[in-house]
Amino acid sequence: MTAALGRAALSLTRLSERWVPSAFVIAVWLSFAVMAAALALTPIGPAAAVKAWGDGLWALASFAMHMCLVLMTGAVIADAPVVRRGLDALAGVPKTDRGAVAFSAFVAMVSCWFHWGLGAVAAAFLARRIALKRPGVDYRLLTATAYFGMGAVWHAGLSGSAPLLMATPKNFLEAQVGGVIPTSETVFAPMNLALTAAVIAALTALAWLVYPARPEDAYLLSDEARARLDEAPPEPLGAQTGGAWMAFWEGGRAVPLSLGALGAAYVLVDWRAGTFSLTLEKLNLVFLALAVALHRSPADFGRSAEKAAGLVHGIVLQFPLYAGMFGVIKASGLDKLLGEAFVQAASAKTFPLVVYWYSAVLNYFIPSGGSKWAIEAPYLLEAAKALGVPAAKVVLAYSWGDMVTDAIQPFWCIPLLAVARLEFKEILGYMTLVFVVSGVLASAAFLLF
Repeated sequence: MTAALGRAALSLTRLSERWVPSAFVIAVWLSFAVMAAALALTPIGPAAAVKAWGDGLWALASFAMHMCLVLMTGAVIADAPVVRRGLDALAGVPKTDRGAVAFSAFVAMVSCWFHWGLGAVAAAFLARRIALKRPGVDYRLLTATAYFGMGAVWHAGLSGSAPLLMATPKNFLEAQVGGVIPTSETVFAPMNLALTAAVIAALTALAWLVYPARPEDAYLLSDEARARLDEAPPEPLGAQTGGAWMAFWEGGRAVPLSLGALGAAYVLVDWRAGTFSLTLEKLNLVFLALAVALHRSPADFGRSAEKAAGLVHGIVLQFPLYAGMFGVIKASGLDKLLGEAFVQAASAKTFPLVVYWYSAVLNYFIPSGGSKWAIEAPYLLEAAKALGVPAAKVVLAYSWGDMVTDAIQPFWCIPLLAVARLEFKEILGYMTLVFVVSGVLASAAFLLF
C-alpha cells in the first residue's frame, strides 16, 4: 500500500509540476474567474465589479504586513547564534538513526505549532545538523521529517493565520461574525489541542516505523555532499566606520537588549492590566523584540533580516489580489449565493468536514498560506450561520484543510529542498503518508466532534 501511495503521489506531483503554474499566476486567474462569476450570477455590472476589485485591493494590507513579519521574525530568530547553538546541541540528542528521524519530526511539528516561521527554518537547520552528526541516517526521510510541521501542524498553532486574524480586533470579517473569535475557541479549543496532539504522536510514530529496516536501504550522503552542508557560522559584524561611537551602537549589544527589554516590559504591563490576548499584533510584537534581542548587534540583525526578506515576496504580491477578490465577492452578493450552495450540499453535522476537504483541494492548487481565507470566509461563514455551525469550528476546519495538502504540494518545501539539495519527488512518498494519516485523523475529528 505504501508503494502504491508513493506512485500515485509521484504521478500527481509530475502532473502539477508540468501543468500547474506559479501561485501568483493562479491568483491572477482567480481574480478574473471571480469577476466572471460575479457578472454571470449576480446583478453587478462590469464597471461596478472593476471598482469593487480596486476598492478591495488593500483590505488585507495590515494582514499581509503581519504575515510578512511572522515569516521574517521566525526566520531571523532561527538564524540567531544562540538558537543555532541550541539546535546543534539538540541534533546530538538522538542515539540511533531511527530515533533521529523521529526526533526531527517531533521537533519540526512542535516548533511549527508555536511559530511556523521559526519552525520551518529551525527544522531545516536541525535536520542538516543531524545529517552531519549521524553519517548513517537515511537523508531522504530525515529531510521529509523537517517538513512535517508545515505539512501537518502549523495552521492549528499559535501563529496560524486564520485563527489569529479572527482573534484580532477590527479585522475585515469582524462585522460578518459579530465580533472577534478568541483563540480560546480555536487554537486552544480542547478539540483542536487533542487533534494536534494525536497528529504529532501519530506522525512521530510514522517516522519511526517507516525507517528502512536494512542499513543498505538507507539513502546516505556522500562525503562531498556532507561537506557542502557543513557551512561555517557567519562572523560577527560590527560598524565599518565611525570609530568607538559607531562600534558601540552598530556592533554592540546595547540596542538589541534595550529593544528586547522594551518588548518584555510591554507584555508584563499588558498582562498585569488583564488586556493581554493572543492576536497577530501581540504575537508579532513579542517575536520582533525577541528576534532583535537574540542577535549580537544591530549589524548582525540587519544581515539576518536581509536574508529573511527574500522569503516574503509571495505574501507581498499575492495578498492584494486575494483582497481584490474579497471586494468583488462582497460587493456583488456572490458570498450569499455560494453560501446557499454550501447549505444545500451539507448538513450541520457534515459541514465542517465539507469545509475541511474543500479547503484542502483548493490549497493544493492555491498554496496561499492562509490568504485565500479572504475569499472563502464570506460564503463559508454565511453557510455556517444558516446551518447553525459555530464560526470557530469553521475557522478550524478551514485551517486544518488549508495545510493538509501542503504535505503533497512542493511550494512551501522549496526553501528546504534548496538547502537539502533534493528534489520533491525524493521525499514525496513519505509526505503522502503524512497526508493520509493527518487526513484520516482530521476527517474523523470534524465528523465526530
